[in-house]
Amino acid sequence: MNQNTRPNIVLVFTDNQQASTLGCYGNDEIQSPHLDNLAANGIRFDKAFCPNSFCSPCRASTLTGLLPSQHGVHSWIDDRKMAEWPSGWHALDGLSTLPEILSSNGYRTGLFGKYHLGTPTKPAPGWDNWVTMEDGHVRSFYHNKIFDNGKVYSHEGATVDFFTEKAIEFMGQSESQPFFAYLPYPSPYGHWPATAEDGVHRFSDLYDDCPMNSIPRCGLSPEAVRGYRMIDAGSTKGLDFSMILRAPNDLKTLRNYYAQITLIDDCVGQMVTQLEEQGQLDNTLFIFTADHGLSLGHHGFWGHGGATFPSNLHLATHSIPLIFSQPGRIQAKQVSDLHTSNLDIFATILDYLDIEHPSRNDPLNTSRSLAGVLQGEPISDWGEDEVYSEQEETRVLRTPQWVYFRRFKGHPEEDLSDALYDVQNDPQETINLIDQPEYASVAKELTARIDRFFDQYAFQEADLWRGGRPIQNVIWSDFWQQTWGKHWRPVYQYPHDS
Repeated sequence: MNQNTRPNIVLVFTDNQQASTLGCYGNDEIQSPHLDNLAANGIRFDKAFCPNSFCSPCRASTLTGLLPSQHGVHSWIDDRKMAEWPSGWHALDGLSTLPEILSSNGYRTGLFGKYHLGTPTKPAPGWDNWVTMEDGHVRSFYHNKIFDNGKVYSHEGATVDFFTEKAIEFMGQSESQPFFAYLPYPSPYGHWPATAEDGVHRFSDLYDDCPMNSIPRCGLSPEAVRGYRMIDAGSTKGLDFSMILRAPNDLKTLRNYYAQITLIDDCVGQMVTQLEEQGQLDNTLFIFTADHGLSLGHHGFWGHGGATFPSNLHLATHSIPLIFSQPGRIQAKQVSDLHTSNLDIFATILDYLDIEHPSRNDPLNTSRSLAGVLQGEPISDWGEDEVYSEQEETRVLRTPQWVYFRRFKGHPEEDLSDALYDVQNDPQETINLIDQPEYASVAKELTARIDRFFDQYAFQEADLWRGGRPIQNVIWSDFWQQTWGKHWRPVYQYPHDS
């Protein structure tokens, strides 16, 4: 494909949003007309998942096509410790990333939103336009310190609107070369204090009378209580983890969360309109997804898969929306049940643009291309219809029938049990079959498949199960130090080969 004819790319990346929170995924309470329309005019993936249930690892995987046990980012980058970071530090330094590859192939690149992979004040390699916020932990949707291409200022007002305006400005600057606009919105997020604050936007009162019946009401799980105690014991400042136990069934928080989704939906509509007015919509691949899901009380907890101990990747925290649209090139009204991951966005974009890069021929790059699927071509090299993920001491395999949680067995004191769910007959994953003798052979097979996969693809320096060290942060640090010794601790960089 000639560089001058390559399409623009808009990648919208929301923060903490399971797939079932959009109308096009079956939610009858949410108002998401623009995203529903985007899906209707393209392809919607109904079995899309995240490689991890924290924001930083999933962002790293999307931008590199690598697993957490390859790039090393296993947990959220803890910006409370920013003063301790090396000067100008970025977690992906030394790795090939989408913005670097696209920039070297003639694209203007711009990031507009929450970065959360290192120093926000200095652009990471590959970004021409850099507009981000200080707080990766999103303490507020309305009051934020902004780093805007070397300028620093405070912004009062909805950050989703702000980043959308900046992206629209970027899209309209030039038609002489294609652009890659990455919008990692800091919403809907779902965590206090942001989701509990009283700031307002134009959809803040839309759900005031909504019963929120689309969210299940569950009692607290013992794993959530244990997870809270372990997380809170290791937290020294700045974050209130008590919401893991207090937020489930809290209507104000749920309604604020839905209102943020509708605000995002409206901003997506604004960008589509802008592209139409520029005559660029037919020449733009529009991708909508999320970093990971979020339990809103499902299974008796609120938050990420790491909000319980042992960790989990149940559907609520594991599923993500994934929508691709380009009028005239991607057939409308497509729905796919193929098991995929936002990790696959990396390979998909490169193949869709016909960009050659060494990573595409690297047998250890686990990103699989959906480019053929987007254009209705038969799948020839996808392999098994399955997806793998990891959450520190829990590794997960999903297939059309099973989801299996494989737990780390090398801790000197913890004997963590595996879990098995039949998702065909138990789609909400409520009945753990692991102790039923008739499923022993299934558990054995899935265990072997998980072990083979990570033995093949994980890099030892980043593989927690083999004593590898995480980049900058890990949530269960005591667990791993008890396993590998007091010398074990996070690092800031591996000796990556570029």
